Amino acid sequence: MRSDALSNRMRILEAATEVLAEPGDTSLKSIARRAGVGQGTLYRHFPSRECLVLQVYEEEVEELATVATVLLDTLSPRHGLCAWLRRLLSVGRCAPEFAEAMTAAGGVLSEPCRRAYQPLLDALSMLVDANATAGTIAPGTTAADVLTLLGPLWRLDASCTQDADRAERLFEVLMRGLCPGAGPDHQ
Repeated sequence: MRSDALSNRMRILEAATEVLAEPGDTSLKSIARRAGVGQGTLYRHFPSRECLVLQVYEEEVEELATVATVLLDTLSPRHGLCAWLRRLLSVGRCAPEFAEAMTAAGGVLSEPCRRAYQPLLDALSMLVDANATAGTIAPGTTAADVLTLLGPLWRLDASCTQDADRAERLFEVLMRGLCPGAGPDHQ
């Protein structure tokens, strides 16, 4: 990548990180304006909002992808899946843009966006497959199914105690549905 293109990419990522952390207008137009680039330049580097957001949260994506193996090495498949989903839910509830990107990323993706999203899907697939092998997950369940089920929980307000309690209850319902026969001891 040419040095000016790399510089533009870095400015876009820095601007997106700042804009997404602030309340208010988080549109791609405002990100491009903050980065000092045109919208065409932004779209050349990040063909969709989801792709840009997943890149902004790249460290969280890498950590989630890496921790899946650790969880499977130290916990039962069922408990590893639960612990991993709790982490993913926490990231999504604290960063609504990330949750929106994850939800949208379940559709048709451009190649750069697929590369940003794939580590999460691979990690979740590994956890789901381990549970399928252990017979602890509902037959036929896929990683995409799990992400779809988790989506509504991301929409609950992370700063609201009532929503936090509700999210916990709904998460337990989700886990009982995914892993029939599992008790409330997923932690």
